[in-house]
Amino acid sequence: MKLKLIGAVTVAIALLLTGCAKQQDNTELASQVPAQQTFKWKLVTSWPKNFPGLGKGPETFAGYVNEMSGGRLQIRVYGAGELVPGFEVFDAVSSGSAQMGHAGAYYWKGKMPAAPIFSAIPFGMNATEMNAWLHYGEGMKLWRELYAPYGVIPFAGGNSGVQMAGWFKKEINSIDDIQGLKMRIPGLGGEVFKEAGGLPVTLTGGELFTSLQTGAIDATEWVGPYNDLAFGLHKAANYYYHSGWHEPGTLLEFIVNKEAYEGLPSDLQKIVEVAARATNQDMLDEYTANNPNAMQQLIEKHGIDVRPLPQDVIQALKQATDIVIQQQIESDEDFAKIYASYKAFYDSVKVYHEMSEQEYYQNR
Repeated sequence: MKLKLIGAVTVAIALLLTGCAKQQDNTELASQVPAQQTFKWKLVTSWPKNFPGLGKGPETFAGYVNEMSGGRLQIRVYGAGELVPGFEVFDAVSSGSAQMGHAGAYYWKGKMPAAPIFSAIPFGMNATEMNAWLHYGEGMKLWRELYAPYGVIPFAGGNSGVQMAGWFKKEINSIDDIQGLKMRIPGLGGEVFKEAGGLPVTLTGGELFTSLQTGAIDATEWVGPYNDLAFGLHKAANYYYHSGWHEPGTLLEFIVNKEAYEGLPSDLQKIVEVAARATNQDMLDEYTANNPNAMQQLIEKHGIDVRPLPQDVIQALKQATDIVIQQQIESDEDFAKIYASYKAFYDSVKVYHEMSEQEYYQNR
C-alpha cells in the first residue's frame, strides 16, 4: 500500500514538473515572437468627406482594410481641403505627406497628358469595358508605368458608370448654343468642349453649386442624379441633359505612395490590393442602385426638365473628339503608346458588345 502511494505521489510530482517546464517553454517562445507592427495611414481625397458614391468609396475601402488586417493597417480618410486641396492629392501622395489618395486621373493632365485615359475618354469605353482592359488587358501595366516616375502606384478605385451630360441654365437646341458657353468640364471632355466652341472651366465639386447659381459658369457636369441631387444642382439650373458623351464610365483611382506600400508586409499589401478591387465594384453597384430613384425625384418632385442632347451637338462633339485625340497622340509619346492599347481593346470589345449588350438593350 505504501509503495502504491509513493508511486502515485512520484507520478504527480513528475506531471507537475513537466507542466511547469512546458509553461516556461511557451512563455519563452512567446517572448521570442515579435509583436505585429501596426501601420497608420492618411488617405486624402478630392471629394467632400462621406459624399455619396465618390466620398463613400474611400471610407468603404478603409473599413475593408481595417477589418481584414485585424487593425494592423489603420487608414484615416480626409475630405478635400481637410489636409490638402482636392487638386493636390497626387502631389501629397507623391511627396509622402499622405500615404494614399482617392481622386480622378484626369485631374493630373497638366502633369501627365496621358493621365485622363485612365479616367474617361469621350465616346470611349464604359465601366465594364474599362475594368476589363485594366485587369485583363495592358491597362494596369501601362498605368503604373506612367505613374512610376512620381513614386506612385495606382489602383482602380470605383466607377460612376455613364454620367449625365450636365446642368444648363439655358436650352441647348443646336451646336450654336454651345459657342462661348462657360461650362465646368474637366479632362479630355473639356478639351473636346473647347474644340467644339465652348469655354471649359475646371472646378472641384465643392465649388460647383455656388458657381452655377451665381452665373460664374453657364453649365456644369458633375456625375449623375445620385450625386447631383445631393449637391442640389437642380436649384441652380433647370435643364438636365443626357447622356454623358464626355464620361461614358468614369474610373476613379486609389493612389499609393510606393515607399509606404513597399514598407508593408506582403499580406497587408495584398489586403490593400483586394480591398481596392472590391471598392471599385462596390461603387459602381452603388450608383446603379441609386441613380434611378434620384432621377425620379428630380423629375417628379422638383420638376426638372430632362432632355437628350440634340443629334447635331452629339455629331459635332464626336468630330471634335477625333481632332483632340489626334492632337494628343501627336504631342505626347506616352499618350500615343497608351491610347494605342486602349483603342485596340476598345475596337474589339465594341464589336462584341454591339451584338450582345447593345442589341439586348434594344430588344428588351
